[in-house]
Amino acid sequence: MMAARPKKSPRSNPRARRILTWVLLSLVTILVAAVVGLLVWANVGVMQAEPGPLAVVQANPAISITDYSDSVVLAPTGEASGSGLIFIPGAKVDPNAYLYKLSGAVEETGVTVVVTKPILNLAFFDLRALTTFTDHVPGISTWSVGGHSLGGVRACQYGEQPDVSGLVLFGSYCANDLSNTKMRVLSLSGSDDGLSTPQKIRESSHLLPPGTIFFQIDGANHASFGDYGAQPGDGTASLSSPTVRSIITEHLTDFFAAG
Repeated sequence: MMAARPKKSPRSNPRARRILTWVLLSLVTILVAAVVGLLVWANVGVMQAEPGPLAVVQANPAISITDYSDSVVLAPTGEASGSGLIFIPGAKVDPNAYLYKLSGAVEETGVTVVVTKPILNLAFFDLRALTTFTDHVPGISTWSVGGHSLGGVRACQYGEQPDVSGLVLFGSYCANDLSNTKMRVLSLSGSDDGLSTPQKIRESSHLLPPGTIFFQIDGANHASFGDYGAQPGDGTASLSSPTVRSIITEHLTDFFAAG
């Protein structure tokens, strides 16, 4: 009786080795293509800050702007209040597009605002600790988090941390449950927002704690919370940017005064 021939391993079988090599090369090629595609998508079509509103902030003697590699800090040139806000931009929106809308609160209340520069321009991929941003302003004693659109969703996740005292949402809502926290929350939305629609804001409101302040700005759309031009899928705003800024400033002033 003839003994059975031992099976050849892929190492000793040239054909199997070629197939294995081809499979591995194909997987590597697909992975590289996916990574390159993501990098291109994340960095192409970023909605840039409009120069006019940005120039207004840059020329304001009551506000200092410090640009870091990971964030932009808006601070009062006068006395600071001791309160700070970490603000996260919406997906693929230039952080500078929010400086004009946030600068009113800096000037009126002395709050310091740190606008983050999300990794790949998407807050979803930014897993850095809050200290990455708070360390730029060591004199702040009380920190709130906030954001616009996808940035607000990420801010809600930061809101689970015990050292965060408040949450500010611009045209956004939470995906995680904060209803049992004692956090102070301000939710500003737009009546003509075609992305974070009024219905979506209402349907997710149960995830926020009792006492959350909801305010809908009549005539504002999704892009009204920044200054970066029109956004696909959005509604049409009937309010000017300075008018929306004034409303945002009023509500942020009340929010930080209460804290």
